[in-house]
Amino acid sequence: MQFSTASPASGDVLFSRDYADAHAVDATLTAARAALSGWRATPRSTRIAAVAAMVDAVVARKDDLAREIALQVGRPIRYCGGEIAGFEQRARAMLAMADDALADVQAPAREGFTRFVRREPLGVVLVLSPWNYPWLTAVNAVVPALVAGNVVVLKHSEQTALVAERWAEAAGEAGLPVGVFQYVHATHATVADMVGDDRVDHVCFTGSVEGGHAVLEAAAKRFVGVGLELGGKDPAYVRADADVANAAENLVDGACFNSGQSCCGIERIYVHRDSFDAFVAAAAEVMAGYVVGDPMDPETTLGPLVRERNADAVRAQIAAAEAAGARGVVADRWDTSGAFVAPNLYVDVNHDMALMSEETFGPVVGVMPVDDDDHAVRLMNDSRYGLTASIWTKDEAAALALGERLETGTVFMNRCDYLDPDLAWTGVKDSGRGATLSRVGYEQLTRPKSFHLRKA
Repeated sequence: MQFSTASPASGDVLFSRDYADAHAVDATLTAARAALSGWRATPRSTRIAAVAAMVDAVVARKDDLAREIALQVGRPIRYCGGEIAGFEQRARAMLAMADDALADVQAPAREGFTRFVRREPLGVVLVLSPWNYPWLTAVNAVVPALVAGNVVVLKHSEQTALVAERWAEAAGEAGLPVGVFQYVHATHATVADMVGDDRVDHVCFTGSVEGGHAVLEAAAKRFVGVGLELGGKDPAYVRADADVANAAENLVDGACFNSGQSCCGIERIYVHRDSFDAFVAAAAEVMAGYVVGDPMDPETTLGPLVRERNADAVRAQIAAAEAAGARGVVADRWDTSGAFVAPNLYVDVNHDMALMSEETFGPVVGVMPVDDDDHAVRLMNDSRYGLTASIWTKDEAAALALGERLETGTVFMNRCDYLDPDLAWTGVKDSGRGATLSRVGYEQLTRPKSFHLRKA
């Protein structure tokens, strides 16, 4: 059985691939188990060097890989090199902190005893990665998993299947032992079987809430660890003291970059009533400056959504909001048929609208006025999601105080839509469980073993 992947912009088929059958999956997992003992026994310094060489091999092909991102995802080519740069930044950061993150945790000295906690690899880690940031989402798990002594099987989205193949090519160029890194192209049913297979020791999933539920269901019959990085309906709050022009420019970018297809993109904005009109005017002006078109054109700044059905879902959400009284403030001056959706800013919105309560994943965002900080916090927390929240203010103490009250995994001040590899990436509520990146990310990909040694 095969699948074909089409260009979001033109609909032309880019490539076709065979799905792995039961025999191929069995061979993959058998090879992973066979490679595990040798890889975990390999000195950490050697593992770090090998993974660094794999990262080098990816970065050496950055121009070709950027073009493949544009073709598969539809992101404008002018931005795609930034994903490979971000991949490198995260990978290098995780490599640099590995020795410290994986070091033994020494217990307080006690005469006659040696006591410490050691981090051990989990085993075979199945990484399930999405299409929207195909390199950035995969690197969060692949690099630390390998460095920690795990072996990895990567299953990427069909839309970005080439990324899995490029990972494997880089692993081969770096000389990773056979079975340490592998990939499969698999159906949802096959993935469910893999999650339920005793040879898989941990699952790292990035994707939708519905997909997360499917992974948990597949894992329910055994005690396998599952890390979930799911969706968001990330809010921003522009306080009365904020730099309105700066907030408008950056929040529009946070809402529209990658055509709004980011789990931590800005999906709802709350602005202090005193600044509301000025913010809406400034944001509308920024949005009107986008150039919508062919992602391979270097002048294009906003490409299509990944599939026409995704665009249809966004258009349906917009239509429902407009029927309930929402009003777009940016004139539609673009040809946005098929997978293309015009960027827009909506006012006269409320939380009864899906536009303000459910993930949109498109280049549109609703804006509401608020009376004060308490009003903003109440609305920001009024969501089943909790991935990031963004506060725009000149008062850091106020941002810290507000952040402590927000139900979210990351609090930003005067920035948004960004992952810092030195900080844990995590969500609350329906945005997931577990964490990646930082020292905390290494903890998720290892298990603690305590040593309590009494001297004779």
